[in-house]
Amino acid sequence: MTYVIAQPCVDVKDRACIDECPVDCIYEGPRKLYIQPDECVDCGACEPVCPVEAIFFADDVPAEWEEYRTADTEIFATIGSPGGASGAGPLADDHPLVAARPALEPQP
Repeated sequence: MTYVIAQPCVDVKDRACIDECPVDCIYEGPRKLYIQPDECVDCGACEPVCPVEAIFFADDVPAEWEEYRTADTEIFATIGSPGGASGAGPLADDHPLVAARPALEPQP
């Protein structure tokens, strides 16, 4: 199992988790951050720093966001394990689950 970034991150992308991750496994999509499950070492450093409480251990994802358990895995199906987010750059697209969500209005 690994950690998962769920719906509260969509259109927020605070990035505090990226700074805290010791293995550089959190990638940025256009609207959401994604944890590459093969690169994650399950240290949990990202979870407590998330200001919107969007990061969960995979077995602990709330039922209302259950489909996000596979979004972080499926987004990497075609690109595999790039070996670190900082060297790979942003993802070109979001997972269809995220892309289908209405965009949040920007907060002042």
